[in-house]
Amino acid sequence: MFFFSTLFLILLVLLSVAFFTLFERSVLGYIQFRKGPNKVGVLGLLQPFSDALKLFSSEFYFISFGNYLIYFFVPILGLVISLLFWLLFPLSFNYVGFVYGLFFFLCCSGLGVYVTMVAGWCSNSTYSLLGSMRSISQSISYEVVFFLIIFCLIIHCESFDLIDFYYFQLDVWFVFFSFPLFFVFLSCILAETNRSPFDFSEGESELVSGFNVEYSSFSFSLFFLSEYSNMMFMSFFCCLLFFGGDCMSLFFFLSVLFIIYFFVWIRGSFPHYRYNKLMYLCWKSYLPVTLNYIFVFIIFKSFLFFICFKVMNGCSS
Repeated sequence: MFFFSTLFLILLVLLSVAFFTLFERSVLGYIQFRKGPNKVGVLGLLQPFSDALKLFSSEFYFISFGNYLIYFFVPILGLVISLLFWLLFPLSFNYVGFVYGLFFFLCCSGLGVYVTMVAGWCSNSTYSLLGSMRSISQSISYEVVFFLIIFCLIIHCESFDLIDFYYFQLDVWFVFFSFPLFFVFLSCILAETNRSPFDFSEGESELVSGFNVEYSSFSFSLFFLSEYSNMMFMSFFCCLLFFGGDCMSLFFFLSVLFIIYFFVWIRGSFPHYRYNKLMYLCWKSYLPVTLNYIFVFIIFKSFLFFICFKVMNGCSS
């Protein structure tokens, strides 16, 4: 039962990625006053399957100047890591019960940096190496802020289980008393998933295509699938932490769709930042805000513990 349920989950995620690309291209078409994909099938609904057939059937060329074994297996590793995130779907009848689910999430998100690094290195191409170096510096910088935000919420909930986050937000959502933290979190997931305006690892104007410039056919498709799967999970994870986390309600899934739309909206609206501006934004703006929030949460919890201690002493006396 565990095997079939996990396989069913993976198939649904991959199917969602296919229609996510159709949604993104349609929304970008409306933003830029042009027609999106609307020819293949009714309203373009078969366009994702046509794109998948084209990508997986195109020619796969073999590099003669790189580390071929690592070059071949790195895209598969990236897709596996991005699909491992979905085991954290927080239901009481989940496939795998994660008491320390946030630890599992932090470990898997930290491994994504190694996939980008090795993919850019094993191609033995200057452009891919430059793209991977920029992506590593960006991901490591924003992972610090990203982890500190999650640490703030862990301090407040006193739990690593994602189901406890749902129970803790039954009365009030985290977005109401940590509104600036929510916007910092949105910026961090844009940088973590290498999306515009923070997609410096794939800057076409100066790096051709970034760390995946030497990949083609199905290996490039695996990078593509892992990137869009990460975007969907980060949208789900953001709503889980800040919008109640009730996975059985319709409003929760509408909020997930809005965060997914937010990814596309930002891509169609904002230009690219300069690279040093991105680093300054992280280390000089986001990091001080997050550290101040940690101090506020620690003081708040210490004050609550002090009140509870005084009340218990009063009752015992």
